[in-house]
Amino acid sequence: MKISLNDAFFLRGEDRFPDEHPEIYVTTRLGYAESIRMAAWSPTAEGFRAIFRRPAFSLAEIVWRWSFGAAVVVLCTLSLFAYLDTVPVSGTDLWLLRTSHPALVGHALSHILRGSAARFVVACALLSAALAVLWILLASLGRVTILESLVAYVRGRARQAEPADGQSDIDQIEKPLRIHSLMGLNFLRAALFLTALTSLFGALLVSSTVSSKSVPGLAFLVFLPWAVLTVFFWWSLNWFLSIAAVFVVREGQDTFAALWLAVELCRERRGPVVAVGTWFGLAHVILFVVATAAVGLPLSLVTLVPPGFVLAGILVVTLAYFALADALYLGRLAGYVAIVEAPAPPVPLAVAVGSSLSNFSSVPASSMVDQDELILSDHADAPSTQHSAISIQPAAVDQDERILSDHEARDSAGPL
Repeated sequence: MKISLNDAFFLRGEDRFPDEHPEIYVTTRLGYAESIRMAAWSPTAEGFRAIFRRPAFSLAEIVWRWSFGAAVVVLCTLSLFAYLDTVPVSGTDLWLLRTSHPALVGHALSHILRGSAARFVVACALLSAALAVLWILLASLGRVTILESLVAYVRGRARQAEPADGQSDIDQIEKPLRIHSLMGLNFLRAALFLTALTSLFGALLVSSTVSSKSVPGLAFLVFLPWAVLTVFFWWSLNWFLSIAAVFVVREGQDTFAALWLAVELCRERRGPVVAVGTWFGLAHVILFVVATAAVGLPLSLVTLVPPGFVLAGILVVTLAYFALADALYLGRLAGYVAIVEAPAPPVPLAVAVGSSLSNFSSVPASSMVDQDELILSDHADAPSTQHSAISIQPAAVDQDERILSDHEARDSAGPL
């Protein structure tokens, strides 16, 4: 980092430079300033700063996620109507449904849906495959668009907090954009989600099989650990896959190389990664508690206002919760990008001072004095210009003046 002596000197507001070794003083002050600047870099704060100062990032995240949600609602509704059109309903079944008696309605529904289980399973399989493909496409396009801008923003913030000559290789080398690598990561995430759903369905089947009247809580004891482990492994692997997208966009890595870099990031920078996840997770929990309490407000007015207003209030609170949750997800992703793009650490103070001392003590050979060179005092005929104590004439001293040494000499001699 190149600055003038005045700039380095006034980092601490001194009035003048030190008389000895000013370059060591400048190096010390620069190390102090860089340490203060690095201490101000916080990935968690950068994540929240990206939410509040760049709301376009959160808006883009909400747009692609809600677009997929709207597509899910539309496709599920159309698939349901298409399935119901294939189900025959007789006059007797219709009469039983109109009675509104629970037993009769149940008997009518069992008769209507009898023999249509195969068609229902096929419809669910086709719908799941279509939604998975749609999610892979939308998630890949949305993630690459947002991450490119997010990485550029955080990188610009990081370059302001490091020396001017501390540019990374990522700034100088153009990395290829591998959209197929992002699609591979999202394919793994979709497959992982479907595997988790299958595992939960298997837990329901197994718990219903082992349930008995003699041990009523056995089914719950079987289902709960199974479900907890399934959700935990799904959440952990999905988290690693979401972090790997940063390395695909930032460095142009392929699917598995980016996943390995995500694991390395968690191993080498465990502290910042845990801090970012903890703070944003805590913010999400607080948001969930507030949203749950807010939903209770329109429900408490169900006897005072029409049901339509109650449902509208619940819908507004739910949509606001999902929007803020998406913004927090983006902020957490920005925090992980800030960890990767963190400024280079400054040179330790001892190293800086030692380097300055070595530079100061190493004098070039050309600047040393030639010992064979004749100087003025080496010429015999050179005029004398000595100004020493010998050339000064001593002042006249009174010989009869008695001084202390005379008394001491006479006393020590004694009488003759």
